[in-house]
Amino acid sequence: MLAGRVRFLLPLLIFAAGSVQGEVDRFDRWDVNKDGRIVMEEAPPRLRAAFKEVDTDGDGAISREELRKIAPLLADSTTYDFLHDIDYVGDGLFAQRLDLLLPKEREGKKLPLIVFIHGGGWQTGVKEEGIPMLRELLVEGEYATATINYRLSEQAKWPAQILDCKAAIRFLRAKAADYGIDPDRIGVIGISAGGHLASLLGTTPGIGALDGTLGPFPQTDTRVQCVVNLFGPQDLLTINEQGASDEVMTGYRRGYERLLFGDEIENVPEAARQASPVTWVTKDDAPFLTAHGTKDLLVPFAQAEEIHAALTKVGVESCLIAIEGGGHGFTNAELSERIRLFMDKHLRGREGEISCEPIVLGH
Repeated sequence: MLAGRVRFLLPLLIFAAGSVQGEVDRFDRWDVNKDGRIVMEEAPPRLRAAFKEVDTDGDGAISREELRKIAPLLADSTTYDFLHDIDYVGDGLFAQRLDLLLPKEREGKKLPLIVFIHGGGWQTGVKEEGIPMLRELLVEGEYATATINYRLSEQAKWPAQILDCKAAIRFLRAKAADYGIDPDRIGVIGISAGGHLASLLGTTPGIGALDGTLGPFPQTDTRVQCVVNLFGPQDLLTINEQGASDEVMTGYRRGYERLLFGDEIENVPEAARQASPVTWVTKDDAPFLTAHGTKDLLVPFAQAEEIHAALTKVGVESCLIAIEGGGHGFTNAELSERIRLFMDKHLRGREGEISCEPIVLGH
């Protein structure tokens, strides 16, 4: 059971392949404080993405025995360079770090960049969750990719989350020449709460209160060239009414919101309005591709319809893909292909037809 669950979450971990003994020998190197346990902050990149699965006894740390059990699943990548835990603000916070995955064969190129933003209700999640998706986008060697952490709601209240995302975009754009990135071709992909933040990146360039001045490059542009929004909240003033039919999910949602804003949504309408991507839609926004499950009880499908309607009303390209029967989270090969076509169009100039027809799960 453990092997199956970890294999799903860590399709190919970025560790050196080798014997079981070789993997356990690494335990001493990863156990920085030599207390016989590997905690989240010590864990190598990508192990963090499945930390809870590997930590089978739930004590908040990985033991030698727990590491030994997953050793046969560990593998290495030979097609890209992995630069991890880059501090994009300069304050030394673990929550303000990013990872870069760059094709090894990139010399002399200026590659378009795709940035992943994780979900977790603004409350949980780590940047490593985006690595499996980004690895697929690296196959052809035509993209640079990044995945970012941001301060979670237990660490800092709104608008810290979007200020961190903006600082990360500024950092990557300002340092583009160092990494072989084209600063004029940056796209973002976000899942759930990450979809919300990605959408705000697409609709709020130049909005001072949400751009902020965090990090070493406060004057650098935060504009992105395209957005993939996967079931992210879009209007925090309407979401609870739209999802009121399910009391359990409404309770979860309101809990996330309360942690984010420090109060009930109804008591902070201006903050909720500021945090809603639909508030800021204008005709010069980035193109959007939104995919959302029609049976999503946590973030109702009506949220996707709202952002799509607002964008199309002002003439912004918007593709809304309904995932028929999908809940809050799904995987689908056809959707992955459409996302690639969308990115290719807007970041590589490749013209092609991108279907916005619904996708029925299981077909």
